[in-house]
Amino acid sequence: MELYIRKAYYHYFYLFATKKDTTFRAGWGNLENIFEKQLLRNTVFLNKDIISPHHIPEKLPFREKQIEDITNGLSALINNSKPNNLFIYGKTGTGKTSTVKHVLDQLSAFVAKNNKSAFSCYVNCRSHSSKYKVLLKSIRAFYPEKDFLGYSASFVYEKLLEFANDKQAHLILVLDEIDKVKDIDDLVYSLSRGNDEVQKGSITMIGISNNLMFKEKLDPRTKSSLCEIELVFNPYNANELREILNERSAAAFKPNVVTDPAVSLAAAIAAQESGDARTAVMLMQRAGEIADSESANTLTDIHVEKAKASVEEEIILSMISTLPQQQQLVLYAIAQLASQKDRGLRKVTGEIEKGVLYSGEIFETYLELAKKFDERTITSRWYRQYINELEMYGLILVTASGKGIKGQTRLIKLGFDANKIKVALEKELFKQMS
Repeated sequence: MELYIRKAYYHYFYLFATKKDTTFRAGWGNLENIFEKQLLRNTVFLNKDIISPHHIPEKLPFREKQIEDITNGLSALINNSKPNNLFIYGKTGTGKTSTVKHVLDQLSAFVAKNNKSAFSCYVNCRSHSSKYKVLLKSIRAFYPEKDFLGYSASFVYEKLLEFANDKQAHLILVLDEIDKVKDIDDLVYSLSRGNDEVQKGSITMIGISNNLMFKEKLDPRTKSSLCEIELVFNPYNANELREILNERSAAAFKPNVVTDPAVSLAAAIAAQESGDARTAVMLMQRAGEIADSESANTLTDIHVEKAKASVEEEIILSMISTLPQQQQLVLYAIAQLASQKDRGLRKVTGEIEKGVLYSGEIFETYLELAKKFDERTITSRWYRQYINELEMYGLILVTASGKGIKGQTRLIKLGFDANKIKVALEKELFKQMS
């Protein structure tokens, strides 16, 4: 019986394939395509890409001063002089990368029009986390037809200098998340000293970091070789975020779809969390998706509230990945201790809570982890600074020990699920080791 059924199936499939069974094929053709069905769905979006965190708008509100400062810093090359290095600091989502790319797009248009010799290369140092990888990524941008994989770092470095000399070109290397480079001292020292060997061109670094203290950890010899301009991008406030969202929403959503309370709430949430424009944009994008799933004709603050619950974890995990490695180790120590079941009950918010840790025990665990990951340890002063920053980011809660505890210490509690934080940090830290 089974053999008969199998033969009948193959015979019927043959008829279908050879177009002899027109009735079957006609029925198949009448079935609605699942993607065509999606096209017929009602949507609040006009252009969803514009409300994506990855979209770089042509206009950058509230960054006019920073655009001017970066432009002034690079303008020396217009007269064939060597620009200073630029170092840009600020929290995630404050427009650092977008602003730099905007200025470089303008510079590219200018040099093409005025026959100037200037080239730029963008390097994400989280993906290219060593001097060799940064140099290799850079040289590929200037020699796209050649493959330098397998050559030594010194050879690639010499080719970079050779390109600048031969073309009499000004090379601009944008090193995003520069603090992720393991041998950062070697990289910065080599690139800054490279200008001594370039006769009629130059090599300029634009370092971008979320770590305001990044430069303080450089070797004194490296710091002395730098001649740089420093810029700090402050977080956006609620009013600024509201205007940014209004501009994006006007292009991303259909007319009269987005309500004012929805924009105000998304801006307020993002401002309260971190002043992060990407968080605000992500909230609006997810709120729009929720509105579509409900077949709603308007996007309201209720959709934004629902979006907050769904994107909060994504935002936190994204923030963790941008932290400096030493700060990741401190947070990992907190997550590791908080995930242990035998942690005692202590007070941190006024009520008895689980997972409340002493500052001292976290520091001891951090020292062990730094040794495990073969990282140099920070001092207790830097440790306290990192704890303060983690509290500012909303990742932990901190309070003084108060009465009932011998001595003065701080009680610390992780603000999110310890195991999820731990897994995310392990992924980052082990990736940096590889």
